[in-house]
Amino acid sequence: MEIRPARPEDYDAVAAFTRDTWADRGVSDYLPDIYHDWITPGELERATLLVDMGEETPSDDVAAIAQVVMLSAYEGWAQGMRVAPDYREQGLATRLSHALLDWARERGARRVRNMVHSWNVPSLGTTRTAGFDPGVEFRWAMPDPDPTADPETAVGDDADAAWAYWTGCEARTALSGLALDPVESWALSELTRERLHDAADDGRLFVVGDDRATGFTYRNRSFARESDDGDEETWAEYAVAAWDDAPACGSLLDAVRRDAASVGADRTRVLFPERVDWVSDASLARSDLAEEPTFVMEADVS
Repeated sequence: MEIRPARPEDYDAVAAFTRDTWADRGVSDYLPDIYHDWITPGELERATLLVDMGEETPSDDVAAIAQVVMLSAYEGWAQGMRVAPDYREQGLATRLSHALLDWARERGARRVRNMVHSWNVPSLGTTRTAGFDPGVEFRWAMPDPDPTADPETAVGDDADAAWAYWTGCEARTALSGLALDPVESWALSELTRERLHDAADDGRLFVVGDDRATGFTYRNRSFARESDDGDEETWAEYAVAAWDDAPACGSLLDAVRRDAASVGADRTRVLFPERVDWVSDASLARSDLAEEPTFVMEADVS
């Protein structure tokens, strides 16, 4: 076997074993749809590696694939680990993970993280075996866009107030300072003060509070994706949300509803840390919620 970079010519072999990854859950795997974009150089430095089982490489006998992306000078993000059914439980995921971690370490990474759905028990075990430790846990709130939403508490856009709130709040501790990355989708990296100022400059920052901040969130991006019915729908995504109590949560999610409607979104998703009080606050604010939390694991590669 050989671990090597993925090529455009590998598409058919990769698509053959990834297309039905989650067939038992009634959802399709995104990897065949984005494969060629995945291996094309982009804004962030990245490596897409696969396991070639041919006697001579490169061959068409591809057994596994995964990617690592450098989100910052010291943060890597591993994603898209897939192993062909015929090659599972042979340690390939661990060997491929170690190759990704080595690549990131050589480029200055000190932490490499990945995301695992809480229902994906096999991947949780594989991730731990590969050297990742438990990290943080979050859930998605999904309030419906509503142009008439009217927060009970004042909502401003003071980036420094949001940063001061973030640096001292329990949500930051629960999330280890992480929020959705502004460039790489489905990745988390450390929230910076500069991101909050960028969001404020673009009208994407929402800070709840009269005399002092009691919560904040900001729109990370909006994007289009295919719905379960095959129609295209627009999503508004909010990188992180933090709040003091149920009233602050209610006003914050009303601000999200109003903002999402203003950009023509059909649906939203708002990342917040998993804890019973925060989950129940969002429920009290009449927001739909993801059925299960999501885990972020991390490996120290310093």
